[in-house]
Amino acid sequence: MDDLNSKKILITGGPGTGKSTLINSLIKKGFTCMEEISRQVIIEAQEKGIDQLFLTNPLLFSDMLLNGRLEQFKAAENLKNKPVFFDRGVHDVLAYMDYIGDAYPKEFTEACKKTTYDIVFILKPWKAIYTSDNERYENFNQAEEIHQFLIKTYTSYNYNLIDVPFDTPENRTNFILKTCQL
Repeated sequence: MDDLNSKKILITGGPGTGKSTLINSLIKKGFTCMEEISRQVIIEAQEKGIDQLFLTNPLLFSDMLLNGRLEQFKAAENLKNKPVFFDRGVHDVLAYMDYIGDAYPKEFTEACKKTTYDIVFILKPWKAIYTSDNERYENFNQAEEIHQFLIKTYTSYNYNLIDVPFDTPENRTNFILKTCQL
């Protein structure tokens, strides 16, 4: 295993599981983090009059996410001797496309084969913290279904998923840091 200080560490999970809260906590602790880009894509589409781009044109939305996440991954490769945390990864795109049952081009699976995270944490749906908002249209039952697709997708690419226990944001952050030996 390479130096832990150069690792690409992914935090994934369905909607409303606390990923962004963990990323914000890691940022406050001085870690380099690649924040979730789907909200940005959604907001930009809404400004153009498209209420839910993922529902209207899931392939376009997914292509935009894939490209954005690949750019984040490339940017992280230039950061040597420091861990980089990601709020969602390239493989999430496939999981969501499989969830809705839409086909996607071979380039999507090729991108997943070429993009490798060193450690992958997954957050289970947690009803106590789940909320909907303008960018999150899924209900809690859908979040549970998406979680299963995330597990299936990441395990199909041979990732050993590490479950982050339900706890306070501080304790969840500390669990991740301890597990990563940071």
